[in-house]
Amino acid sequence: MLVAFVSFTLASVLIVLLPGPDSLVVVRGLVRGGRAGGARTAAGVLCGLVVWIVATALGLSALLRASQVGYDVLKIAGACYLLWIGARSLLSVRRTQAEVAVEGDGPMAPAPMLGGSGFGAGFLTDILNPKVGVFFVSFLPGFVPGGYSVGWTTLALGAWFAVLTALYFVGLIALSATVSAWMVAPRIRRRLDTLTGLVLVGFGLRLATEG
Repeated sequence: MLVAFVSFTLASVLIVLLPGPDSLVVVRGLVRGGRAGGARTAAGVLCGLVVWIVATALGLSALLRASQVGYDVLKIAGACYLLWIGARSLLSVRRTQAEVAVEGDGPMAPAPMLGGSGFGAGFLTDILNPKVGVFFVSFLPGFVPGGYSVGWTTLALGAWFAVLTALYFVGLIALSATVSAWMVAPRIRRRLDTLTGLVLVGFGLRLATEG
């Protein structure tokens, strides 16, 4: 079991560190709401992970993997959501540019966006991505040693994966304190909104077109 746990931990750390929609939406939360906004977004992502982990332990994700219709429906919903918040980021750049032209280059208040930032954004970004469920149902059971309960061991490994993800987000949020003043500068924030908007749109298109 120790060998399986260490192997799982090393593989999980590499996966957690890979940039993806979850990480990007947390960074977006940091840009728009500071450390509190990033923490709320990270909490949403983690709650989405918990749902997928429990579903995997119960065998529900295996049903999603077997059902092409269910997978496609969730995939299109997730792609549409990523495209929507990406487009809203790009539109917010135009709005803030207009504000700066009228009011000067002063502090900007975050644009109110339904599900665009905070807990809802993190949760929906994770829960509407069927690849997360397929990943868990394909990845976690492979580290269950022979003779151990698949359900309970999968749940324990999934919980550890969530802990590693949480530690990553804690580090990301803590690190943001050193660049918080830089991140809220109007010109830098417009560039970050543009970059995150384009990347989110790219993730949405990729999710929609991949099999």
